[in-house]
Amino acid sequence: MTTAETGRAVGPGLDRVDAPLKVTGAALYPNDVSWPGMAHAALVRSTVAAGRVLDIDVAPARRAPGVLAAVTHLNAPRLARGPRPPMIGAPPAPLQDDRVLHHGQHLGIVVAESPEQARHAARLVRVEYEPAEAVLDLDDARAELLVDPWGLDTEHGDVDAGFARSDVVVEETYTTPDNTNNPLGLMTTVASWQGGLLTVQDSTQWPSNVRTTLAAVFGVPESRVRVLAPFVGGGFGAGLRVWSHVLLTVLAAREAGRPVKLVLTRPEMFTSVGHRPRTVQRVRVGATRDGTLVAVEHDSVAPVAMDDDNVEPVSHSSTFSYACRGIRTRDRQARLTVPSPGSMRAPAEAQGNFALETAIDEVAHALGMDPLAFRLHNHADDHPLLGLPWSSKALKECYRLGAERFGWSRRTPEPGSLRDGRDLVGYGVAGVCYPFIQFPCQARVSVLGDGSAHVRSAATDIGTGTYTVMTQLAAELLGLDVGRVRFDPGDSDLPYAPPAGGSGLTGALGNAVHAACRRLVRDFCDLVRDDAASPLLGAAPEEVAVAGGRLHRVGDPGRGESYADILARHGLAELGADGRSAPPRAEDLGMAPAGAFGAKFVEVRVDAELRLLRVARVVSVVDGGRILNEKTATSQIVGGTVGGIGQALFEDTVTDPVTGRIANATFGDYLVPVHADVPDMEVLFVGGPDRASATGTKGIGEIGLVGVAAAVGNAVFHATGRRVRSLPITVEQLLP
Repeated sequence: MTTAETGRAVGPGLDRVDAPLKVTGAALYPNDVSWPGMAHAALVRSTVAAGRVLDIDVAPARRAPGVLAAVTHLNAPRLARGPRPPMIGAPPAPLQDDRVLHHGQHLGIVVAESPEQARHAARLVRVEYEPAEAVLDLDDARAELLVDPWGLDTEHGDVDAGFARSDVVVEETYTTPDNTNNPLGLMTTVASWQGGLLTVQDSTQWPSNVRTTLAAVFGVPESRVRVLAPFVGGGFGAGLRVWSHVLLTVLAAREAGRPVKLVLTRPEMFTSVGHRPRTVQRVRVGATRDGTLVAVEHDSVAPVAMDDDNVEPVSHSSTFSYACRGIRTRDRQARLTVPSPGSMRAPAEAQGNFALETAIDEVAHALGMDPLAFRLHNHADDHPLLGLPWSSKALKECYRLGAERFGWSRRTPEPGSLRDGRDLVGYGVAGVCYPFIQFPCQARVSVLGDGSAHVRSAATDIGTGTYTVMTQLAAELLGLDVGRVRFDPGDSDLPYAPPAGGSGLTGALGNAVHAACRRLVRDFCDLVRDDAASPLLGAAPEEVAVAGGRLHRVGDPGRGESYADILARHGLAELGADGRSAPPRAEDLGMAPAGAFGAKFVEVRVDAELRLLRVARVVSVVDGGRILNEKTATSQIVGGTVGGIGQALFEDTVTDPVTGRIANATFGDYLVPVHADVPDMEVLFVGGPDRASATGTKGIGEIGLVGVAAAVGNAVFHATGRRVRSLPITVEQLLP
């Protein structure tokens, strides 16, 4: 089977197919949901960071107007811990004992007729504690230290010998702070038990996992649980896990005997749905005088909650970022009395890249080499550990095109040597990679009697454009106009889908849709192969092409017929097919599956007297494989870049060192970039289809953020001569 006019549906910057629903207010987000008889819930949260609950008095709350139920550990049923998906894990079930493990922990839930009544009643709950001393610092001797918690530590080659023969060795410590996921939409859960059927509308990035978890925690068959998430108001990783507030809402609905809705407040978002964990990283890099890397050592320590298993392999990408004979990486976690960390856009890579790419810049400077030339000299043509060629890699092209468009040749070598009026001007670059991540996925595609197509999967779209690119892909594979294809995601009753996270959904879902569409066309061919009334009589699938809503013989568009005519003649209302995808394995491919690669070029301006810093320009060049929609892909890189500016200059979740309370848990205090902070940005895509994927795609959701902080820091050094090794970069760090 072949597709006529390849590229007609895929590639051009098609407007989002879901945009009309969003701009007219018809898109139903979880916090828009209102079910008949719905009650509302509010949380009771801990005001200490560690200890035990001696007593919790809910009597005043129960007497408050409109209150329907109040649940604490004293009257909560026993709940099982949910499954722990790989790389994501799961927090423990709430309200199972009297322990307090962090400030803001959920100690209870109150249900009332209105949200105002629920919040008022929750404030009436009185809690008596036996407080304990909190463990809040990574270097606290009381913190349990987990060494190589995921079995990913690496030692390749003779690292110590590499350092011994290095002409230049740079060894420094780099730190990054806690950052908090702050999607615009407050995380919301609405739950209803009706006749033994549990229906949940949730701000989740993974409906299939919510379904599996709720079934396990509450002891009901998965077939009796349905999770809906057709629209989600952002996530940035906050919606990957099934957090305790989701379980509490489901529990509250069962206790109250009515549908219950819980909308987290902004301060609750800071303690309830994860955050990017802080890191302390020690990086040692050795190189010979000719600029060849011979040894890289990258150690990291990051926090994890007292009863959690969040995965954050900060140093891991140092194993494949550069060609190097000696590589050693180590990751450790320290158990602290803090809210559970979780995935935040570009988890691990956002922190690890900052340290590695800053150290690479430092080595280049020590050698007197151009930072870009140093990176090109040490480009990893093959995977350094596997010794296999990449399934695709256009990083060199990213560097070269980016340098040309950015004007890198105008850069003068000496720090502080570029000026424009009172501004010190700095140019910085960072190499970027994001590891290949993909999970199994399923999809179903049907062609209806009118010749239109219907694509279904449990995947959800968190704003990345999944609605649009899956519509485009199915349209191309079936030879239909985009307007004749409908994609319905976000329902756990549909075929299983992995999370919208880790830059893995487009590949996984796209390959499943690809498989379903190919199978569907073959099924149409089977219908007409022995049909004497069909102009496709006797045609094998490889002899058939699709275009214009028709199947026709390859090379002879006149000898064919429409999907609608075939279905009508055979008395079928529709014909459907299922498709599956599985992650490719390097040993089967003979190649290393490649994630996205890229290069970030940044210009900064620093006021010579006041030391005020602003980012003036960013050029991002990305190898994202086959780009299904240039418009939505560009939007992803732009959005990621803005997030990277936030990491570089603004974001810092501040925890009080004594009480463990987050001190800036509002948008009034937690700084994020605003329009005035966003510079001129240019996004370019290079490279071709990836050989590890049937659709040729590589995920790009994270790659836009990775490298921004390092490139900004490297540009600051070029402008001022001041090397910044801790984020965010502040005026105080730049003062003489």
